[in-house]
Parts: sequence; structure tokens; C-alpha cells
Amino acid sequence: MNKQKFGMILPIILISYFMILLDNSIVFTSTVKIAADLSLSASELSWVTNAYALTFGGLLMIGGRSGDIFGRRNVFLIGLVIFSSIGSLLVGLSTNGLMIIAMRALQGIGSAILAPTTLALLMDSYRDQMRTRAIVYYGATGGLGASIGLVVGGLIASYASWRWGFLLNVPVGILMIVLTLKYIPASKKVEGKLDWLGSILSVLGITALVYGINGASHPVPMVMTGILLLVLFVWQEKVSKHPITPLKLFKDRERSSAYIARFFFLGAMISYFFLTPQAMQQVYHFTPLMAAVGFLPETLPQFVFATLVSRLNEKFTNTQILIAGTVITLAGLVFAAVVGIQAGYWWSVAIPMVIIGIGQGFTLSLLTVAGVANTDKEIAGSASGVVNMVHQIGSSVGLSIITALTANLISPVLSYDHAIIIMVVFMLISVGATLNIGLKK
Repeated sequence: MNKQKFGMILPIILISYFMILLDNSIVFTSTVKIAADLSLSASELSWVTNAYALTFGGLLMIGGRSGDIFGRRNVFLIGLVIFSSIGSLLVGLSTNGLMIIAMRALQGIGSAILAPTTLALLMDSYRDQMRTRAIVYYGATGGLGASIGLVVGGLIASYASWRWGFLLNVPVGILMIVLTLKYIPASKKVEGKLDWLGSILSVLGITALVYGINGASHPVPMVMTGILLLVLFVWQEKVSKHPITPLKLFKDRERSSAYIARFFFLGAMISYFFLTPQAMQQVYHFTPLMAAVGFLPETLPQFVFATLVSRLNEKFTNTQILIAGTVITLAGLVFAAVVGIQAGYWWSVAIPMVIIGIGQGFTLSLLTVAGVANTDKEIAGSASGVVNMVHQIGSSVGLSIITALTANLISPVLSYDHAIIIMVVFMLISVGATLNIGLKK
């Protein structure tokens, strides 16, 4: 491979991954406008996010395994077409609540195919210290895509239509398809078959669990059904000759602790990204643009401190930086919980955001590194799938729990303040899991 092609691989991967996360975050600052345009209730509005997260998270493992079996570049291209050229276009053209929820689910299918192959392609293309540095960039891109999406969503919702946040993916996706065909070489295939039964059980189990938490008329039976299906999924992966989720991935303490930490970290952070723009608009009467700009105290520190991770590695271990990141993020949420939303933007939102931004800048990239640690090439796609699955399912389950527990509170102030307390609990669990990674050393 010549230097030009080698140098183009990382930008293609990062831009494609950035596009996935950017789109999801654009929804957050556009929620008020989307709800008004399509006459959505609070529960229906949460499903604009959950429909995407469920298909994304539920199908990630088969997406990752498909890359191993059919070739990562081939699967990567299929994911780009479904996500950007079809899904994004139809979301942007949605005319009612049912259509946007269904098309967000289709976007999630494309993302489930695309996301795990991005990380697996990165692991195939780089080795040793360069691989670690590339994964740090990948993790930082995840955080920045979520944060910058809030700002972009606010700008688009204020000066144009929220629809353009999705329609812009179409030309970007076409460009990525062309560049992929030109610069990313075809990857070797691994012998094996897809575990379709395991895939079906995982999707149905995760969907039933989240629907039971947020939206089912009989939540307890639905949650129990979801748990039962997920237990059957684990059993199927144990006996299958070609599991989509090799259970040996969870035998390594560093990886399994990173999955737990990521699950609860994203459960807290995506809920924060989803609810804070709404609180700024409902409590402070900000416009979508003001709410977007109001997120800069989180976005800018996150970018700065994410870029410092590689330099800090010269003095500290990944685990030490990771623990510091989750603790700092926890401190930001605790500050917000103690102050309360009625203390005003600067005390209630801006200062906590600065702290949270610093913590998130340290955390996300290193959780990615820990999540794919000690894996061999044959299961790289599966390991990548688990990292992204935990990211999406943690986001969906966390948001569903918080929405369900705060939906009946009488005011936006009480709802937000109670939600922050639940986020603190999630982050405490994440801190505990990162400390468990440290016990390995």
C-alpha cells in the first residue's frame, strides 16, 4: 500500500464514524422543532432516538461479525449506502411521527453495519503505538460527534429546517463511498457463518427490554420477556459454533470492565445531551440556537482534553487517565445536581459542562482502547461490535430509565433535577467499573 492510500484510511474512517454520531446528536437540539412539526408526544419523541439506538445496538454484533466473514470493506460500503444514501434521505423527508421513527430505525440498521467495521478497519490498518493513537482519535471522534452535533442541530433548527441535518449526509456519504473504493483495500475474509438465531434473540431481547422501560402498557411482563430473551441469547452464543458474540470477549477483565463502564457512562451522558437542550429551552426559554451555543462550555474542553490524551500517556497509564476522566465527569454531574437547574445558566449548566467536557475528553477514547484490548485479528470485528453495541444500548436503556422515572413530574425543573440525580448514580457505577480495570494492573 502506498503512503497516499495509507494516509487516507484514517480520515475516511473518522469522517464516516463522525457522521453517524453527529446525526444522532443533531436530534437532541432539534427535538422541540421535530415534535412541533410532526405533532409528537414526549414518549414518541424519545422513540426518535430509541428506534435508532435499538436497531443500531441490536444489530451491531451481526454487523461486526459480517465484516469478519464477508470482508470489512464490502460491509463498510453497504453500511454507508443504507445509512447515508437511503436512511438519512428518508428521515429528512419524513411527514409524520411513524415515518420518522421507522426511518430512524433504518438509519440504525445502516449504522450497525457501518460502525463496527470502522473500528475493525482501523485495527487492520495500524499496528502498535500507531494503532493506539488511531484508536484514541477514534474515541475522541465519538465524543466530538456527539457534542458538535448539538451545536450543528441548533444552528440548523434556528436558521433552516431540522431536515437539513439529515439531508446533508447524502452528499457526504456519496463522497465517502467514492473515497473508500479508491483508497481502502479489500480485506481478507474469515471462514465462518452468521449466527442468525443469536442475532434475532439479541434484537428482540433488547427491543423488549427498552420498550418495557419506556412505552409499554404492561411494562413488567415486557421487561421480563426482554431479560428472558437475552438469557436465551447468551445460551445460544455459548453453544453456537459461529457466535456473533464470542463469550471469550468477556473473560478478559479489562474488556468486560470497560463494557460496563461504557454502558453506564453513555447512559448518563446521552441522557444529559438529550435533556439539557430541552431544559435550556423550557426553563430559560432559549432558542434552539441559544441552546446549541450553550453547549460550547462542554464541547470546547472536550476537544482540548481529548487531544491531550496521547501526550499524557508519556507520564500516566491509560487506566490512570481513564479513572481520572470518569471521576471528573462524576464531579460535574454532582455539581449540577447540588446546584439545581433554577440557579441559572452559568451555575447550573455552564460550569458543570466545563467539568463534564474535561472528563469526557479523557474518557471516551480510552474506554474504546480498553474495550478492544488483548483481542486477536479473528475476533476484531466482534470486539468492535461489542464496543459500539454497549455504547448504543447503554444510551438507549439509560435514556429510557430516566424518561420513565421523570415523565410524570409536574414541571420541567423537577424533571431535570431528578434526571441529573439518576445520571449521578449511573456515573458512580461507571467509576467503579474503571477502578476494576485498574485492579488488573
